Amino acid sequence: MKLEITIGGRTRHIEIVSEGTNRRGALDGRPFEADAREVSPGIYSVLIGGHSFEARVEPRGPSLRISIGDREFSAEVSDPRRWRRRRASVLEAEGRQHVIAPMPGKVLRLLVKAGDAVEAGQGLLVVEAMKMQNEIRAPKSGLVERLLVADGQAVNAGDVLVVVA
Repeated sequence: MKLEITIGGRTRHIEIVSEGTNRRGALDGRPFEADAREVSPGIYSVLIGGHSFEARVEPRGPSLRISIGDREFSAEVSDPRRWRRRRASVLEAEGRQHVIAPMPGKVLRLLVKAGDAVEAGQGLLVVEAMKMQNEIRAPKSGLVERLLVADGQAVNAGDVLVVVA
C-alpha cells in the first residue's frame, strides 16, 4: 500500500507491506519494520526498533487525530477510503447508548452536563486508571440524557457512566 500523509503541513510518502501483524516498508525512502496490533477500535499497540507505543487514531472530519503518549498530531491521508468505513462503524451508533467504563478507575472531571448536545467522538468525561487519564467519548451524536457519575467518584469496569440519546 502506498500513501501520502500530511502531518503538520509536511507531506510524507509511505509504503507499507503487511505480513500478519508485522509491517515493513519505507518512510520517505528510509526502510522500517514494525509490529502493530489493533487492541481495540482505533487503538493500536506498535513496536518499532524495540520501543513500544500506543497510538489512538480517530477520524476528525477529513483528517485523522493521532495521539501517541502526550503528543497529538493531525494527519491527512491522500486516500481515506479505509478510514471512512471505520468512521461509520466505530463512532456512530444508533438509539440510546449507555457509555460504560472500560476499566476501573476514578472520574477526574466531567466535560458535559445533562441536556448538552454532543457530537460523535466528543469527550464526555475523563477517567484516571493506572495513573493514566482516559477521555471517554460519545459513541453517537445526540443529547446527554443522564450523567450517572460525579467528579472524584470511583467506577468499576462495566459501570454505566453516561446515557446519550
